[in-house]
Amino acid sequence: MLSVLPSFVLMPISFILFCLNLAVCGSLIFLGGLLKFLVPVSAFHRILYKPMHAFYRLWALNNFLIMCLFNRIKWTIRGDENLNKNSWYLLIANHQSWLDIFVLSNFCRTRIPEPKYFLKESLKKVPFIGMGCWALDMPFMKRYSKSFLKKNPHLIGTDLETTKRSCEKYKYQPTTIINFVEGTRFTKEKHQQQNSQFNHLLSPKAGGIAFTLATMGEQFDKILNITLIYPKNPGHVMKDMLKGKLQEIIIDVEQIDDVKQLQGDYSKDTEYKKRFHRWLTNTWQRNDQKITKYLTK
Repeated sequence: MLSVLPSFVLMPISFILFCLNLAVCGSLIFLGGLLKFLVPVSAFHRILYKPMHAFYRLWALNNFLIMCLFNRIKWTIRGDENLNKNSWYLLIANHQSWLDIFVLSNFCRTRIPEPKYFLKESLKKVPFIGMGCWALDMPFMKRYSKSFLKKNPHLIGTDLETTKRSCEKYKYQPTTIINFVEGTRFTKEKHQQQNSQFNHLLSPKAGGIAFTLATMGEQFDKILNITLIYPKNPGHVMKDMLKGKLQEIIIDVEQIDDVKQLQGDYSKDTEYKKRFHRWLTNTWQRNDQKITKYLTK
């Protein structure tokens, strides 16, 4: 445990270790992706996925070990009973920090199948991250503003089509699909701009998960509604972690079994669309109330 060292010493050392872990594991995963590209045979791809996912789990484990080496963290995980690696899950979560990816990857590592994140298109250009995620068939989504879509109406629905194509690939082996439903990380500025009805969350976006359910709903065993909370680090959580000041991580899991009832045609069925929005809003209200309770304890 090195948390007793001063922050100006811890921050560069921890940052370098995270980068080295990403470079090594990301490169190994990319090599698998390159072989997959050169040999377009499905049976060969299925063989490659095993070592590639093993390197992904190694990356997640190393991140967890580095975090614990430099921080005295209290981990609180609730509601994770009876999860397994042979099922399909749709995992939805709030998005507080870049650290969320490290936290969820480690959570998945020992409980459920390897996660597939819905990522911003801009991450393709990030060294090691972009190539590793591409090799693991994670979907990259382009986000367009309403004003841009008005000028370019032919691009409306692009994200949803990407969702459909990506989900087709996940039907043949147990998978966890992760969607940060707010679409971006929480900040006070974004919260004010949205005039969000929630105290601690941004407004959720329904389209992506609705189309995921429409494409794979029959295969999902459960929806995992996860609330991530860093109760003693209200500022820049990632920076606090690098400085050795991260104190507590709470992962609250709600397991939702009635997946079939949430399926429908989001693009054509107006009543279903309204019903789905109500369900998601109610879910987010519960999550917001959970955060309030944890923060006031």
